[in-house]
This record gives sequence, structure tokens and C-alpha cells, in this order.
Amino acid sequence: MRKLRLAILESETPDNYVLWIKACESMKDSVDWAVVNITKSSWLQDILGGSFDGILATPSGNSISFKILYDERVTILNKVCGIPVFPSLEEILIYENKKYLSYWLEANRIPHPKTWIFYSEEEALQFIRTKVFPIVAKTNIGASGSGVTILYSLSEGQKYIAKAFSGEGIKRKVGPKWRRKGFAKRVITKLVNLRELKVKLASYRMARAEIQKDFILLQEYIPHSYEWRCVRIGDSFFAHKKLKYRDKASGSLLKKYDPPPFELLNFIKEITDLKGFKSQAIDVFVSENGTYLVNEMQCIFGQSDPYQMLINGQPGRYIFDKGEWIFEAGNFTEFECFLLRLQTFVLILAGAFV
Repeated sequence: MRKLRLAILESETPDNYVLWIKACESMKDSVDWAVVNITKSSWLQDILGGSFDGILATPSGNSISFKILYDERVTILNKVCGIPVFPSLEEILIYENKKYLSYWLEANRIPHPKTWIFYSEEEALQFIRTKVFPIVAKTNIGASGSGVTILYSLSEGQKYIAKAFSGEGIKRKVGPKWRRKGFAKRVITKLVNLRELKVKLASYRMARAEIQKDFILLQEYIPHSYEWRCVRIGDSFFAHKKLKYRDKASGSLLKKYDPPPFELLNFIKEITDLKGFKSQAIDVFVSENGTYLVNEMQCIFGQSDPYQMLINGQPGRYIFDKGEWIFEAGNFTEFECFLLRLQTFVLILAGAFV
């Protein structure tokens, strides 16, 4: 069988695609690749002229303008030009677009915290007068809790709404999480690896420049001490607990590797099977009555530990085989799961997945 030729998409931040390259280098007997900058004016000619079998994507998550650019261009490549893309187009569209994700969850009848989006200041003010606090406010884009604000009173809610509908707008809080676990180690890693440092600084600059105006997104507050981070790559499943730091679990980098309930894995499998998602992290709250609620969905996500799950101290994955969940010990998360993503995409292109 001939080697597959893959396009790795470069976006707005420098070298945000390096993990795809590392994965491709590990599979160089099976794939050839070339990096194409999707933000250039020649993006379409560059890709169509490359005779690519598929596209490896790292969707934009720093600014709305680049998020729109990325979504539009990947849609053209996939839907109009018919080039397979990984993660899938639908996974990319719901990534770092909390408004769209809320509509998507509601339309697909997937349990999630109640979410309300307002483009009218008057309507938003009328709404919060009827609500019990706390309530969660989120920016439409922003990972690791950077755009999340917990509103504890009516006066805080009114100030937030006034800010959102004024010229000031809402900004995310971004920068190094110096109070979080492993800060010194992360700094040393970035200083040693100047590429990673360059990427991180560029993403900080973009996030600081981003201002959200003229709409707000509010969400029901779910009391919790942790949320489950559940991951599906291909047919490999992982899960661990993200522990709460102050008022947020997202971005805390505090984890607990308890064995996930099979009911939770069933929940994740059902959601991802619904749309054929093969590269997905789903953050899940457990409500007071035991219901699973989807908080976030991300097709590309960070990984601060070298594994996504430990069972009895062993890293590994779960697979679903003949109606049962089977644990397999081993290292399946190399290059922050990008090698497993690439292996999955190669199998998809070879027709191994239905």
C-alpha cells in the first residue's frame, strides 16, 4: 500500500502543529506530510495543488476572528473539495464556540447545564432578576477556565451585563497559572523549549486582545468538587477527575486518577457514537441526583501528565469489546494523544472504521 499524503494545517500561532509532525515522524513508513498555512491568501491553491489524501487539523482557539477563518476554510476543504479532515468537521465546529456547542447539545438532546444566550441587555437583566445565584458567565471562546466568571449576586450579574453591552466588553483572564500544580516545572520546560514558549506567548497576546461585546452566555451553576475529563480517541477511552481549585475545576491542573464508572464510559460512548466523533475530550459534571451533564467538548486539548488514566497505578485505556469494557495497560497517549489521533485517521482513510 502506498504512503498516505497528509496536509498539516498551520494556523495563527507559530508551530501550533508540532505534535502532528512528531506523530508523523513516528509513522514515516506509512505517511508523508507537508505543512500548509491555512491563514495565507494562497491556502486553497496550496492544498489543492498538494494532492493530499487527508488533512490534520489543530483548530483555532485564541481569537474569534481566526476561529471563523479556520472553520470557514476547513468547511470548504471538507464539504466542497471532499478532502477528509481529522478531527472531523463537526468536532472542529463545536470546538471553542460555546454558543454553538450549547445549541448543538440542546438539539441533540444531550444532558448539560441549562444555558442561556442573550443579545439584548434588557432581556438579560430581566432574566437574572428571576434567578437564584450563583450563576456562571462564560466567554464564547476560552479554554482552561480563562473566560469563566462565577456571579454570586444580582449586583455582580448586573455589573457583568452592563460591561458586556458597553464599549468596554468582557476580557478573558490569561497568563501563566503560577499558583497551579507544577508551575516551576512548566516554566523550565518552556524555557528549554523555545518553540513551546513562542507558541504560548503568542496565544497569550491574542487572548488578551480579544474582547467580547453585545452578547452574554450564562449557565446554570452545578455544585461540584470535581468534574470528569473523559477522552475518546479512535476506539480508546480514558477518564480522570479534574479537581476543583477555588471555584473552578477547568484549568486547575489538579487531578485524581479514580477508576471511571462504566456508566460514565457508556455515556461518553453514546455521545461520540452519535456523530462518529473520534477525537474528543468531554468534561462532565455529576449532578446532585447522579445525572451526567456535559460541560465542555474539545477535539484538541492539553495534557499535563504523560497519561490520561491510571487504573491501579497503571496507565492504559479502556476499549469496548463484545459488550464489555476491557482495560488494556500501556502507553497510548504519546505526544499528548496526537500519535493515537494519527493512527486513528490512518485507519479511517484505510476504511477500517464504518
